[in-house]
Amino acid sequence: MNRLAAKFEELKQSRRKGFIPFITAGDPDIATSLELVSALTETGADIIELGVPFSDPMADGPTIQSSSQRALNNNVTLSNVLELVASIRKRTDIPIVLFSYLNPLFRYGYERLAVDAAQVGVDGVLVTDAVDQEASEIAAALKNRGTSLISLIAPTTTDERLESIAGASCGFLYAVSRNGVTGARESTSHDAEILVRRARRFTDLPVAVGFGISTRTQIENVWKYADAAVVGSAIVAEIAACKPGENPVDRVRTFATNLIPATR
Repeated sequence: MNRLAAKFEELKQSRRKGFIPFITAGDPDIATSLELVSALTETGADIIELGVPFSDPMADGPTIQSSSQRALNNNVTLSNVLELVASIRKRTDIPIVLFSYLNPLFRYGYERLAVDAAQVGVDGVLVTDAVDQEASEIAAALKNRGTSLISLIAPTTTDERLESIAGASCGFLYAVSRNGVTGARESTSHDAEILVRRARRFTDLPVAVGFGISTRTQIENVWKYADAAVVGSAIVAEIAACKPGENPVDRVRTFATNLIPATR
């Protein structure tokens, strides 16, 4: 049982739901990213999503797009992200999922990625724009090294494709709460609950819901029907809002503490 499976089993046995924060690796810099992961872990994160900086993040709204560009301006590459994971592993065993687009992985090489990711302790890789043949190639390479390819499902996913995706998935399913790009919203869409119910027909895998979740109330609502809630843009926005001399780690720690519901 890898760290992802073990974490969801732990949550299930304790009748708790998961909190999965997202940050872009290298925003504002690699050293701060390491401290941010430590702070989020101490605050109560169950799984960490690390965004791999990419120049054309089509599924992301302006908040995460800007964070990715800041990391790219720091010359952060996939190799740097893997080095960051190696540093994280010296501090914690929290499950780590890389959130990426296909291009950086393709350039790095799927087999090389599978070997290096397993070596540093990556537990899963989520590729937003990989489907069918590309997804199968990445999944096979990762599976041989014990790393999960996390699949995305959306309200527009047909039952036929949902069954196919669920059957080929491992780790957990990432349910997109609504159509469109990432970004904080004032409310979550009812479509997410319907999507999770549909997914349950085809798989026993845990289902996490993301895209647009930014408040404690939204997390509580997601926890009523899903296994975990993913919060990204709201956390990234806290980093971006730091004034000169302000510590982003302290700011994110305070934000996350107030964000996680007291009753899990």
